Amino acid sequence: MARRATDSEVTSIAEVKQALEVRGLDTSELRPIGIRPPLGAYITQLWHRRAFIWMDSRHRAATQNVKNRLGNVWLILRPLVDSVFYFIIFGLILGGRGDVENYAAFVVIGILTYRSTAAAISQGVSAMTAGKSMIRAFNFPRAAIPLASAVRDTMISVIAVVVMCLVIWMVPPFAPPTTTWVFLPLIFAIHNVLNLGIRFWVARLGFILPDMSQIMSVISRFLLYGSGVIFPIERFVTHPVALAIIEANPLFQVISIYRSLLMDGVMPPLSTWLFTTAVTMGIVVLGFIFFWRGEASYGREQR
Repeated sequence: MARRATDSEVTSIAEVKQALEVRGLDTSELRPIGIRPPLGAYITQLWHRRAFIWMDSRHRAATQNVKNRLGNVWLILRPLVDSVFYFIIFGLILGGRGDVENYAAFVVIGILTYRSTAAAISQGVSAMTAGKSMIRAFNFPRAAIPLASAVRDTMISVIAVVVMCLVIWMVPPFAPPTTTWVFLPLIFAIHNVLNLGIRFWVARLGFILPDMSQIMSVISRFLLYGSGVIFPIERFVTHPVALAIIEANPLFQVISIYRSLLMDGVMPPLSTWLFTTAVTMGIVVLGFIFFWRGEASYGREQR
C-alpha cells in the first residue's frame, strides 16, 4: 500500500496531487499558480479576461479625477495649461520657434502627444508594486495590469486628441482640417501600441529595481527635449550622427507624423510609416515577452 505523504514531504506538483488523491479528492481541475505558463496559454488567459480589463479601464478612467473639484475637466485643462506654458517660455521668451510659422499648433501637438508617452513611463514603472494586493489575492495573468492601464489611457487620449484638433483649428494662425486628417486614427493607434510596449518594459524593470522610477524620470525629460516636442530639432542639432539617433526615436517619428497630417496637411512618406510601425511592433512584442518571462516573480516581496 502506498505511503500517505505528509505536508512536509510535499515538494512538487505531482506530490501535491498524489496527496490529495489519496484523501479521495478530485484533482482534475487543479492548476498550478505562481509559475509562468507557456506563451500561447498566457495570451489565451489574457483574452479570457478581456471583460475584466475593459471594465477596470473604464472605471479608472471615469474616476481618476473624482477628488478634484473640477473632476474630469482636468483631462482638458491640464494639457492646455502645459501647452500655454511651453508656448510662452520657449516660443515667446527663449525664441525657440525657429522658422515654424504655426508654433502654437506645433507645441500643442507636441505636448499632448508627449504627455501620453510620459504617462506610460511614469505609471508603468510602478504598476506591479501598486497592484501587489490584487496580485496576491487573485490568480490572473499579470500582463492584465499594464494592459488595463494602457486601455484606460487610450480612452483618455481620445479626449486629448479631440481637444488638440479643435485648438489647432481655432487658434491663429489656424490649421483647419484637410484630407490628411483621415489618417489620424492610424497614427493614434500606432502611438498607443507604442505606449503599451513601453509599459511592458518599464513594468518589469520597475518591479526588479524600484529605483528605476528615478531613472525613468530622467529618461522622460530626455524624451521631452530630444523628441522635438517643444522646439524644432534641426534648429539646435546639426551633427548628422546626433540627428540620426534622434530620428531613430519612435516618439520623434510619431510626433512628426501627427504634425505632418494635422498641421501641414502633408502625407508622410511610406518609409516613415513603415519604420515607425516596425519599431513600434518590435517594442511591444519584445516588451510583452520580457514581461511574461517574469510572470512567476510578480507576487513575491521585493527587498
